[in-house]
Amino acid sequence: MWLYVARRILYAVPIALGVTAFCFALVYLAPGNPLQLLLPPDASAEVIELIKKTYGFDKPIPVQYAIWLGRALTGDLGVSIATNRPVTGEVLGALSNTVILSVAAVILAFSLAFTLGLLAAWFNGRWVDRLVTGFSIVGVSVPNYWLGMVLIIVFAVNMNWLPATGMGSKGSESFRLTDWEQLRHAILPVVTMSMIPLGIIMRTTRSAVSEVLNHDFVQTLRAKGLGEFAVLRHAVRNALPAVLAVMGLQFGYLMGGSILIETIFTWPGTGFLLNKAILTRDIPVLQGTILVLALIFVATNLAVDLIQTAVDPRIKRA
Repeated sequence: MWLYVARRILYAVPIALGVTAFCFALVYLAPGNPLQLLLPPDASAEVIELIKKTYGFDKPIPVQYAIWLGRALTGDLGVSIATNRPVTGEVLGALSNTVILSVAAVILAFSLAFTLGLLAAWFNGRWVDRLVTGFSIVGVSVPNYWLGMVLIIVFAVNMNWLPATGMGSKGSESFRLTDWEQLRHAILPVVTMSMIPLGIIMRTTRSAVSEVLNHDFVQTLRAKGLGEFAVLRHAVRNALPAVLAVMGLQFGYLMGGSILIETIFTWPGTGFLLNKAILTRDIPVLQGTILVLALIFVATNLAVDLIQTAVDPRIKRA
């Protein structure tokens, strides 16, 4: 088992390095000058060269990447050009807020999707199946940013039931589960983020359980007098690895794809931080955020692979 884990980690290392190199180059290929934020309009050539040297922009891009990656391996992601604060602290603070939303969204999506997917598979071909299938298609098809704006208009503006933006009435940037006001602020973004995973997990559950129920061993279990609940339990056990794999991947997608949702709801997570860094051309924050999100996605895929192997003994660790 440990040899398999080590092999999978070794496979993940070049992927992570490739992603960071691509993102680093993409930032520099984008139009605009990242030093515009620091330079006054009448800056002299000497001042420009001094600032370039201070932030390392006077070196070739491959050298800058090597220096940045070496520091990143020690936990030093540089200093933000916009705020002059350590990038590591800003990214980790925003990351914890994004984890709150992503975990809550995945739990909500899995709880509803697994139940509805089971019903659809059990009543395959009936009105329940058609209703659940239609709902899953809507969940996958509706853009989450559009859904977020609709929820804000309905529940925050018209009904005034829930707050529209931010993490708390006092502008807090650190989430606490015991703070009811912050929990109210999290409801709309969590519901918005859960819709796409809800549709995908629902369809996966329905497909996986239906496939298992059509196997010959299920008919054998029924012929032996096994109750329908016990048959369903066996079907769920066999379909669970596929559902867990999809759920894990959806968590990775939410962690890296929350920029629109967090911007709409002004939620101070990595997506919101990334959006601000793009607008201000804050390259150290861009690089640090992209690196952390890329590593989380690679680690999530690795964890899903290992969990699926542990849950399903049919998967060989070759």
